[in-house]
Amino acid sequence: MEEAIMKKLLVVIDYQKDFVDGALGFPKAVTLEQGIYDRVSEYLKNGDKVLFTYDTHFENYLSTREGRNLPVMHCIKDSEGHKLFGKLVDFENAENTLHYEKKGFGIAPKDMLKIADELGEDIEKIELIGVVTNICVISNLVMFQSQFRNADVVVDASLCASFDESLHEKTLDVVEGLQGKVINRK
Repeated sequence: MEEAIMKKLLVVIDYQKDFVDGALGFPKAVTLEQGIYDRVSEYLKNGDKVLFTYDTHFENYLSTREGRNLPVMHCIKDSEGHKLFGKLVDFENAENTLHYEKKGFGIAPKDMLKIADELGEDIEKIELIGVVTNICVISNLVMFQSQFRNADVVVDASLCASFDESLHEKTLDVVEGLQGKVINRK
């Protein structure tokens, strides 16, 4: 009898230049590069899909709700800060990758429906990594849990970071409270 292969998805949240060493960069984010690169490589080698999210803003950012609350221009479409950070640019056109621009913290519901159509509803495990744990990582956890109701949604704590370590840890507690799984937590 042939063993069933688990259908998995890796989601790399906003690992973009502006969040790593640009306008909103922070030291901990820089340290994630090799680990994220290796995890993406592992998923692709195993034939699994990898989805990259891109925080995406426009020149009017400061007049938006988010811009009024966080008045730092960042991840402006087509800017250097909008691009994937470091070696992750190797995956910009890689087979089995999907790339989604999001204009808020989480992937928009209409885009989540497109993702589900493209990937199918039979995904068993969704792993989230990237930045910022207490903003976009948790927002996308909720979106993926809502769309893929039977998938295990996992956050790898060692491949996520926040500019505030205390908020990072509190967010991991909330993830567990939302029935997400946290792995590699110190």
